[in-house]
Amino acid sequence: MTSENIWIFNHYATKPDEPATRAFDFARELILRNHKVTIFASAFSHYKLTTKYLNPNENQKTEMVDGVKFVWVRSFSHKRNNWKRLMNMLSFSWRAYWIGKNVKEKPSIVLGSSVHPFAVITAYLIAKNKKSRFFFEVRDLWPQTLIDMHFLGKNNPLAVILRMIERFLYQRAEKIITLLPYAGNYITTLGINREKIVWIPNGINMKRYENIKPYDGGNPANFVFMYTGIHAKYANLDSVLFAAKIIQDQNRNNIKFIFVGDGSEKKNLIQIAKDMSLANVEFKDMVPKDQVFKMIEQADALISIIMDLPVLKYGISSNKLNDYLASGRPIVCAIKSGNNPVSDSGAGIVIE
Repeated sequence: MTSENIWIFNHYATKPDEPATRAFDFARELILRNHKVTIFASAFSHYKLTTKYLNPNENQKTEMVDGVKFVWVRSFSHKRNNWKRLMNMLSFSWRAYWIGKNVKEKPSIVLGSSVHPFAVITAYLIAKNKKSRFFFEVRDLWPQTLIDMHFLGKNNPLAVILRMIERFLYQRAEKIITLLPYAGNYITTLGINREKIVWIPNGINMKRYENIKPYDGGNPANFVFMYTGIHAKYANLDSVLFAAKIIQDQNRNNIKFIFVGDGSEKKNLIQIAKDMSLANVEFKDMVPKDQVFKMIEQADALISIIMDLPVLKYGISSNKLNDYLASGRPIVCAIKSGNNPVSDSGAGIVIE
């Protein structure tokens, strides 16, 4: 097998000290197969909303993490989903391009990973400059997700521009890797050949769960529902708080809700819980990926929830659900999507 030198441009890639480890996990597996991998990622934590991996006087830094080479890139800080977050995306993509362009070595493959398309544009330009193969990893369908969440109107000029960028990148990618099982149905409507679309969902490293405490059936006298993951708008966690309010009003004091993680909506959720005087809700800080199992083993049931969005008909591929399934705990899943691992596996209750 030919050894490849692979560059990955993924704005939100992290080390195992944060939840989004897909890029790192795949890089580790590629390295074990004698490939070389470099990940260009933002030093600004999407979870902590602060710059983590750079000193104040640094704009970039290279770090080796368990054999994976990270190039941390400084990007604009933000606290909410406003124009500053757009600047965060653009500043990462701009700086990552110049950093990558000035590296003397030539990658054989350059992979651009969305959430947003600007990092993928950077990957395409680097591939063109270095005369490398260009792959496009589709994590979210932009701009369709933004349209469905009512952040953009269908005919908004920005939506039109993003659609043009999307089609341009699809057309020029040698391979399109999608996490969503039915995303090919969407991509082909843009005139893209289905043969170059590959479905590679999120996987899981089961070694992280070797020492988890077996599920004992739950404790009715002190039953804990737990959510782990990012506290973002699309996660729809305020609905869980309203459910907690109903249970509290019924004097069912044996039931508790624990939210583990960080994100742009966390302060707002804490305020909602305070305004409703919820004594059955607790918020905890994010834990490193390798320590998630220690938190999950405290739960009697686990919660997975996403806003009801039309774009979900193309499916989901959730790191959170993989963690939940590996834990052996029952799952309450409030997601209406083209596929549902919970109903497919009989691992819990699905609410649509």
